[in-house]
Amino acid sequence: MNVGRYIWMNGGLVPSEDAKVHVLAHSLHYATGVFEGMRCYYAGDGTAVFRLAEHVDRLFDSAAAYSIRIPYSKEEVGEAILETVRRSGLRESYIRPIAYYGYGKMGLIPDDDLVDLSVSCWEWNLGEDDAAGARGKVSSWLRIDPRMQPVRAKSTSNYANSLLGQMDARRSGCEKAIMLNANGEVAEGSTENIFVVKDGRVITPPPEAGILMGITRDCVIRITEANGGRVAERGITRDDLYSADEIFTSGTATEIRPIISVDHVDIGDGGTGEVTAAMQRSYADVIRGRDERFLSWLKYV
Repeated sequence: MNVGRYIWMNGGLVPSEDAKVHVLAHSLHYATGVFEGMRCYYAGDGTAVFRLAEHVDRLFDSAAAYSIRIPYSKEEVGEAILETVRRSGLRESYIRPIAYYGYGKMGLIPDDDLVDLSVSCWEWNLGEDDAAGARGKVSSWLRIDPRMQPVRAKSTSNYANSLLGQMDARRSGCEKAIMLNANGEVAEGSTENIFVVKDGRVITPPPEAGILMGITRDCVIRITEANGGRVAERGITRDDLYSADEIFTSGTATEIRPIISVDHVDIGDGGTGEVTAAMQRSYADVIRGRDERFLSWLKYV
């Protein structure tokens, strides 16, 4: 794992090897943390963080859902992210800001002044396994319900649900879990949003399905609209998956990835479909600064 040279912690940069968290940190015991997954790319004229403002906004929204008071402004967090990338020694990287309750008090309810914030980055290149089509499995674990905890928050506790789904998929010989909600409809993948293509129409579960409002998901919708198409937000059943012409997922880490089978049933011809391939190309142009319509999404460091 090629980690950046420095990690930003509570107001300043420290060498990566010195970035330590106490074993009695509250978040380690009670999963009281919120985070973001971001990417920076080499985009023509230099390294740029992709959709920085939107990620910072969501970090603060997630914190609000858990009553975590981040002790910095959005502007300060944004600059901390840029500074970490500048000093990382990496031309492209995955970026992880995380706000969490640290060391100082144990017990279920922490003190407001225990909130720590760090920003890390590391090299993340899509290998063949990530770029190729994935085999999906409808998980026996349901997606967490909005009546249980805030599903739109990107919180550490929510990802225990994702982990269970993903482990279930791997044990079945598949790379990706597909999570249903409590109503039996498709919510999302274990760590990505999901899109179904049928008869040329692109469909994705609506917010009320209990999904994380993915920023890459928003990219897919807006790129499709800019190219003259439309993404319909409506309920998707398990049957819809099996009869789909194409399925793909969207997420910061794996970008746009085709799902070539579900529960060992081939989707379409079992390869990357035309709509999916076109979105992969469009998204690549956007993140690399080759599509002038979306240059505002790039924040050069």
